[in-house]
Amino acid sequence: MSGTEAAVVCVGVVTLDALALVDRHPDADERVLAERVAISGGGPAATAAVVMARQGVRVSFVGRVGTDPEGEQAVELLAREGVDVSRVLRDPATATQSSVVLAASGTGTRCIATRAVPPLPALDGPAADLVADADWVHTDHLGFAPVADLLERSARPGARRPALAVDAGNDVPGLDGRLGLVDLYVPTAASLTARYGATRTTPDALADCAARALAEGAGAVVATSGGEGSAAWWPGGGHAAAPAARGVEIVSTLGAGDVFHGALLAAVCHGLDWPDALRHANAAAALSCRALDGRGAVPDLAELTAFLAAAPAA
Repeated sequence: MSGTEAAVVCVGVVTLDALALVDRHPDADERVLAERVAISGGGPAATAAVVMARQGVRVSFVGRVGTDPEGEQAVELLAREGVDVSRVLRDPATATQSSVVLAASGTGTRCIATRAVPPLPALDGPAADLVADADWVHTDHLGFAPVADLLERSARPGARRPALAVDAGNDVPGLDGRLGLVDLYVPTAASLTARYGATRTTPDALADCAARALAEGAGAVVATSGGEGSAAWWPGGGHAAAPAARGVEIVSTLGAGDVFHGALLAAVCHGLDWPDALRHANAAAALSCRALDGRGAVPDLAELTAFLAAAPAA
């Protein structure tokens, strides 16, 4: 991994979320009191962009919102974090994806009601130029297909292309047969093993599935396991693992996976090796759980560095 600073473009989903922290989920027609209520931006790629901006990476976001108040607020929240939003598509035919989330502190579970969101359109014009000129492109499940299509149709022998990182925690349409485009493939442990038909997420099963992803052409594989930490594999038998960060009071895990992805790529852009990159991503994800929403407690680079320096050795 290079130590030079990189310009990253995140492509995918942005949402506006209404969240409430309750002791337990209400029954039908029941009213419960909320301990906290928040309005926050969300979306896997958009939240990853916020994380990278807070950790000192130059980052842009490409996605789609409606011409509605929710869309304006979602974009404004990104811009306020220092994310370039100049290539966000405002589509009058589409409502901005919005969600209502109830997080139950008593059980650590949540209920989510969300608007459906259509696939992103093909990338063209200035948005395509922005992606093509990036050092890294990070996509979520809806951002991958348009980015992969762009990379394939613009491929030329010997021509450079941006490195591609894919958040594969959700099912990624269009990924089959295209792992050769992916430089950093980051599924959950469950989604990695499911992809290759394994029935368990043991270390041996994960290593076997990661080897199969590398054989398909992925440049590196990182599997996330929530409270169990994360692990990386790369060609030539490379492997590293890091436990989950401890000592953080958990309010909600909403968006923690999105934060992991942003922090991991930020660490790569800052030139960290795999063991340290995993530690940074694990810690950033854990610290983000101090807030009800997925962004409110995301650490900047100084806070993250201080937390890691004070953490006991694994």
